[in-house]
Amino acid sequence: MPSAEPGLRIAIAGATSLRGKELKEVLESSRFAAADLRLLDEEIVAGTLTEAGGEPTIVQTIDEDSFAGARIVFFAGSAGFTAKHAEAALASGATIIDMSGGLVTRADARPWIPALDSVLPPPFHANRSAKDGRAYISPSAPAQAAISLAAALNASGGRLHSMIFLQPVSERGQAGIEELESQTVKLLSFQPIGQEVFDAQVAFNLLDRYGPESTDRLSTDREVLAQVASVYLEDRVMLPAVNLLQVPVFYSHGFMAHAEIPSPEKLEATLASAGLKVVADDEPAPTSISVVGEPRPVIGGPEKDLNVEGAWWIWGAADNLRVAAVNAVAIAEKLFGS
Repeated sequence: MPSAEPGLRIAIAGATSLRGKELKEVLESSRFAAADLRLLDEEIVAGTLTEAGGEPTIVQTIDEDSFAGARIVFFAGSAGFTAKHAEAALASGATIIDMSGGLVTRADARPWIPALDSVLPPPFHANRSAKDGRAYISPSAPAQAAISLAAALNASGGRLHSMIFLQPVSERGQAGIEELESQTVKLLSFQPIGQEVFDAQVAFNLLDRYGPESTDRLSTDREVLAQVASVYLEDRVMLPAVNLLQVPVFYSHGFMAHAEIPSPEKLEATLASAGLKVVADDEPAPTSISVVGEPRPVIGGPEKDLNVEGAWWIWGAADNLRVAAVNAVAIAEKLFGS
């Protein structure tokens, strides 16, 4: 793999988040391994000692000089954190790649899934000069799965009707993981549970919304998912209905898709071209656990709908952290790789 230009400075804003940590790991095994990596975050977590490129480093608080000299800035924290600091990163001349969903409403922020380019080119001229300092969005794992599956089905003469995603608590960061763990232990011990993150019992439960005191909203996640899919597919592919449910698992989105498939045999090759991994018939179906570390969404073989002629069900799963990070790095490699 060819390396990026020597001395390329890269910043990760939101470096201590789960997404930020995953991104850093992916970067260090990519063509950017030798880049000058700057780790940035909010003041409350700044000063954390970590390592980059095998050397100890300190996570720095973002200030007016944080983005100076950076060619690429990845935003991996919260959506609000991204919205607050994106303009400063752009003003510095950097290209920004958002993993948080914080730039979805920006007209100049373009979603891109490079692995899908051969089946459905991105809805813009992606191969621009890095000096343009444009803003890009690395779609979330569910958005990538929905967009890629819809494009693959369309290319093979079919249509994706709907997808329901089962969202893990790690989408709410380390605090979400710890709350599920704590609730599970306390419920098994018949103790009162904490609800600071979800304002609801998430352990042993399914939720279509969080409690009213939660600072997060599943409805916001649904809106971002639907908007990114709409922008990417535009008028080229019929839009699928998409939805999210919160489930008591730590990592990876599971998903169930309902689709019209004229030729399952033709579809399999198209799925691989669209950046999706298909498990063989004699292999176990994907699970939230089995896909951890997989760089792309994984799907099992289609099963016929017993009541609707020509319709099929497709089950799959995607590592919510790894899929988004790998795609974000792929965007940077397209723009800056030699």
